[in-house]
Amino acid sequence: MIDTRFARLLDKMKENNPNFDEAFLMKAYEHAKTAHLGQVRESGEPYISHPLEVAYILSEMEMDTATIVAALLHDTVEDTTTTVEKIKELFGEEVSMLVDGMTKLSKITFSSKEEQQAENVKKMLLAMAKDIRVIVIKLADRLHNMRTLRYKSEGKQLEKAQETMDIYAPLAHRLGIHKIKWELEDLALWYLDPEGYYDLVDSVAKKRREREAFIENIKHDLTEKIKGIGIENVFIEGRAKHFYSIYRKMKMQNKTVDQIYDLFAFRIIVDTVQECYAILGMVHELYKPMPGRFKDFIAMPKPNMYQSLHTTLMGPGGNIFEVQIRTWEMHRTAEVGIAAHWQYKEGKEDKGQDLAWVRQLLETQKEANNAHEFMENLKIDLFTDEVFVFTPKGNVINMAQGATPVDFAYMIHSEVGNKTVGAKVNGKIVTLNYVLNNGDIVEIMTSSNSHGPSKDWIKFVKTSQARNKINQWFKKEQREENVNKGKESLEKEIKKLGIPLAAILKTDILEKTLQKHNFNNYEDMLAGIGFGGITVNKVLSRMKEEYRKTLLPEERLAFDEMTTTKKLEKKEEVKKPATKASETGIIIKGIDNCLVKLSRCCNPVLGDEIIGFVTRGRGVSVHRTDCVNVRKSNEDKERFIEAWWEKDVKKTQAKYSVALSIYANDRSGLLVDITNAISEAKISMKAITGKVSTEHVAIINVVIEIIDVEQLERITHRIEAIEDVFEVNRG
Repeated sequence: MIDTRFARLLDKMKENNPNFDEAFLMKAYEHAKTAHLGQVRESGEPYISHPLEVAYILSEMEMDTATIVAALLHDTVEDTTTTVEKIKELFGEEVSMLVDGMTKLSKITFSSKEEQQAENVKKMLLAMAKDIRVIVIKLADRLHNMRTLRYKSEGKQLEKAQETMDIYAPLAHRLGIHKIKWELEDLALWYLDPEGYYDLVDSVAKKRREREAFIENIKHDLTEKIKGIGIENVFIEGRAKHFYSIYRKMKMQNKTVDQIYDLFAFRIIVDTVQECYAILGMVHELYKPMPGRFKDFIAMPKPNMYQSLHTTLMGPGGNIFEVQIRTWEMHRTAEVGIAAHWQYKEGKEDKGQDLAWVRQLLETQKEANNAHEFMENLKIDLFTDEVFVFTPKGNVINMAQGATPVDFAYMIHSEVGNKTVGAKVNGKIVTLNYVLNNGDIVEIMTSSNSHGPSKDWIKFVKTSQARNKINQWFKKEQREENVNKGKESLEKEIKKLGIPLAAILKTDILEKTLQKHNFNNYEDMLAGIGFGGITVNKVLSRMKEEYRKTLLPEERLAFDEMTTTKKLEKKEEVKKPATKASETGIIIKGIDNCLVKLSRCCNPVLGDEIIGFVTRGRGVSVHRTDCVNVRKSNEDKERFIEAWWEKDVKKTQAKYSVALSIYANDRSGLLVDITNAISEAKISMKAITGKVSTEHVAIINVVIEIIDVEQLERITHRIEAIEDVFEVNRG
């Protein structure tokens, strides 16, 4: 059976690439088969079946011999006694580099599964920056593992499916390998929401004949019209969109499958670019184009080399469908993306191409303080769709959807971002949080007298690159101050625990703490605490854990009792009302008859966790504990003071203003539905504004008066339940 699979691989290689090195491939197969001898997969099949299937997927993509050989050997270093050095000796440096890039860091001990995942992904990205084929092999490897995931435990199925949806499908999208992306998404959906998957399959199947008839009618009309304009060599394909894309649209728009109209996509493939544009004009005459739904990726290719014309049209009976028009060369790239660069490249010297965004991706993740932050930043960078904007000189810059002029400035250069004082879009001055749209011409206004970026920018920038550059600036500019603040905070907490500072800063304890939180040295860690990039408690938690290990059993018991007592004392201290409440119903620890104001930056509401800030001459300003200005404050930490709501605060009948931002698909009657929901809940509305984006998304901002956080949650859920509303955020 195994040899039959290898014969099938050879046949596919001969079909797609007659010049491949058959002897080299045979040598790799024999080595892998011997190395994996006796190993079996959960399915009961010999383990060698897996690398053979991965190699076959890559052969279908017409990859070069080195890639196929590396696929056959990709698990030998990780799962057998074979070493990278042995691979290099037998198969050369190129293959060994690809295999090493695929090998997980299984020999290193990590403190958590998330940390291990982050380090493995980081290693893969580093190898990918050197040679993009590493990730192409990894995607083929993940695809076969997803095809055989049914043999794993339920817990493993969910874990792998989520990881696929979070990392590997977005990577396939960024690389333009849509063939693999679509299958990965559909397979992951099958495990993450089996009920939703099968409901969707049943719903689509019920109207299969009707849809097939619609596709055939459109194909017939397109064929006749294209012949009429003298284009002979044309291929037209019609299909329903893949399940996950329909599922995602249903969830985002809160609709059933019958309410999703653009279920169909037609692909027209011709020989030349001129024919692409000729057909575009023809289809716009034949069917009504939808406003704002045309994209020219031929004139402005995506970073993954994708090129095509996209237009959305209204067909017979009001059915909406998409048409993609491209040449055969563009089609090959659209199917396998960047992998097309290695098709038929035997013996050529241009295999070292990489993608600038991969290096940029790694660069922007350097500032992550821990594994969780690294993975979250990575997901943001992978998931974002793109808009194309222009510099005043006409250069095209691709940005994440939702990006602002500040993101654009930092994309140009960090110094441009740091000196930004304003921006013009299409010749008009705009706010720095303006959301950029396709085709915008962006001009950044800078000043050498600028004091640097504003902390407020972090609230609205879309890209992790801009966020990290802003954070870097503040860290660098205020490093000395941050180090002193961090040192004071850390030493104060260590002293509270009654632990000798000299003991906790012992080399091994300190080294393990620095390693855990990805700091190069003690000063960097102190700066991180002072800056607000990491909390004292997080650092202290690891230090306490390592210090405890150095104690004798009887000392450990005393230490545990002491730390438990300290925790209880702290809780009791918080519970004791120090004084009477202010008119706002808020008690400030240790202060009587003081002016208390609710801060406008976060508008705390009864029920929120709060903290006070002693201002200069204006009493105490009360913030939510999760307020950005609290987390990132560079003011003296000593000026923060404990605050809490009085138990019977509702007797005061105080009301609190809250700003809500509502995002919805624009439709007639939407504003009426929102105002009715607020009115029916007997909630007073103080202000309302709204606008509609070019993507037909309504953004409605309302200011309401509520009595507590429970009432706020109820009205938020009520608004979220309105048809076409997909997001409600508190200001």
